[in-house]
Amino acid sequence: MFLSRNIVHLDLDTFFVSVERLVRPELVGKPVIIGGTSDRGVVASCSYEARKFGVHSAMPMKMARALCGDAILVRGDMERYSKYSHDVTEIIAEKAPLYEKASIDEHYIDVTGMDRFFGVQKWTHELRERIIKNTGLPISFGLSVNKTVSKIATGEAKPNGELFVGCDAVQPFLAPLSIRKIPMIGEKTYRLLRSMGVVTIDTLSRIPVDMMERVIGKNGIVIWEKANGIDTTPVYPYHEAKSVSTESTFDQDSIDIIRMKEILVKMVEKISFELRDKQKLTSCITVKIRYSNFDTHTLQKQVPYTSFDHQLIPVVKELFDRLYQRRMLIRLIGVRFSGLISGNPQLNMFDDNLEMVSLYQALDRIRRKYGQKIVRRGVAYAGSEVAK
Repeated sequence: MFLSRNIVHLDLDTFFVSVERLVRPELVGKPVIIGGTSDRGVVASCSYEARKFGVHSAMPMKMARALCGDAILVRGDMERYSKYSHDVTEIIAEKAPLYEKASIDEHYIDVTGMDRFFGVQKWTHELRERIIKNTGLPISFGLSVNKTVSKIATGEAKPNGELFVGCDAVQPFLAPLSIRKIPMIGEKTYRLLRSMGVVTIDTLSRIPVDMMERVIGKNGIVIWEKANGIDTTPVYPYHEAKSVSTESTFDQDSIDIIRMKEILVKMVEKISFELRDKQKLTSCITVKIRYSNFDTHTLQKQVPYTSFDHQLIPVVKELFDRLYQRRMLIRLIGVRFSGLISGNPQLNMFDDNLEMVSLYQALDRIRRKYGQKIVRRGVAYAGSEVAK
């Protein structure tokens, strides 16, 4: 049933909390909550000690504080977390034949075929030890036949552990686990399956696949396959050049800086919405200018992982101001976001509040239904204000 593959899933344990504990050792062993520290803030991450009280990510900070009054609240530092994430990726890139950066704190590695030269378990163990030694961060891994089983194995190996699930052990390993362990089963699907009397992966795996499709739709087939340990999804090679971009060529070469900044704002709105829609974050921004004589110049800047307009727009304007030095007519301008990873935009809500999250979600729902141009920022039409 299973393809002959060896897939590793590496996941940094309580990543944000672990980074903070490197900086502040006094936090070790104590309940820690990372996020916006006001009552209107959102929990971005929390320690295992805080989870025992029912605290979890995306929870309103007011509720988290009520559940765990002794928790130490820390305003997150996305710049610091992004740096450590890049450090871990660099270590993996040095050793891994094929890897995918799935999010800010997790990676997949395809080590298929390496067992012909040396043991994949030993190789993965040594890589994990290297990451721990060089960064000081706890990290767990699961090693199995595909992405799904490896990711579930990592969850069972935590905290700070490792677990190998061989081909013959896949079904016995999955069978007793809760259906919550299956990636892509959210709260709504979980409640539906529980109403059907489905509690364990074993029970789920025995439901006829056509029934799963009738009850849940196309996703029902994928969930059934995962419950049966089937996942042919490849490890997608990761490279920083992975990007989204947009450009605008003027009908007539221009020196209207105010208008150009209006266009740049619209560009950022467009491609940042695309990022959020695909649940992606960017870590590198590039602005491009082509002058009337066709000379082309670009300038880029590394940023903490984000997909929010209000964090990206100021950086794009700053890069444009630094780049446009020749005072010549401009033929084309463009913006590119690269270094993309999967991630929840709430990762960025250390300084913002729940209302800001809700606002983005509401605006994005309107854009999906009526088109991206239906809602635009007022600053894109604010005349001279845009130039400030």
